[in-house]
Amino acid sequence: MEGDDVDMALAAPESTAPGFNDMKIRLKEMEEDASALREMQYKVETEMGSLQDPAAAATFQANREEVDSRSVFVGNVDYSCTPEEVQRHFQSCGTVNRVTVRTDKYGQPKGYAYVEFLEAEAAQEALLLNESELHGRQLKVTAKRTNIPGMKQYRPRRSNPFMRARGPFLAPYFISPYGYGKVPRLRMATPYSPYY
Repeated sequence: MEGDDVDMALAAPESTAPGFNDMKIRLKEMEEDASALREMQYKVETEMGSLQDPAAAATFQANREEVDSRSVFVGNVDYSCTPEEVQRHFQSCGTVNRVTVRTDKYGQPKGYAYVEFLEAEAAQEALLLNESELHGRQLKVTAKRTNIPGMKQYRPRRSNPFMRARGPFLAPYFISPYGYGKVPRLRMATPYSPYY
């Protein structure tokens, strides 16, 4: 038996394994998905690596500022309002490139949106729609500001009125003969009152 070589193709013909072709097809699909994921991961890594480069980061920041100059912030948007309705509202200003209605982690709208136009002049015209109405709510339209990385607004801690200030321990000016925190009570003679 040692010298005999067994050909696997002859030992297990494909006709006897009905699910063999299906498994081959699924394996090929999984390999294609894995290669697509590797390609996407490579793109993300190259973008992240390019952001580490100061020159690439400067061009990325300039591109972001250019996009933000063509965009407006829209506040007080109705929660039932769709991006298409916001787009129709701002269509008179110019060509709308993108409408982003911000949502929370549950998918509920936060009540504001960003509208990006193709031209910067359209964004200036959109500012004229400040205090216009959409779904019965008065919109607040302002120019979109550009976030500067690493420049987080400083918010000092608010003091809690129920917490006493912690400071160095100060010794009392005099030492009480009755002990620390003990104050003699002065009892005054009170008249007898049965109902009090």
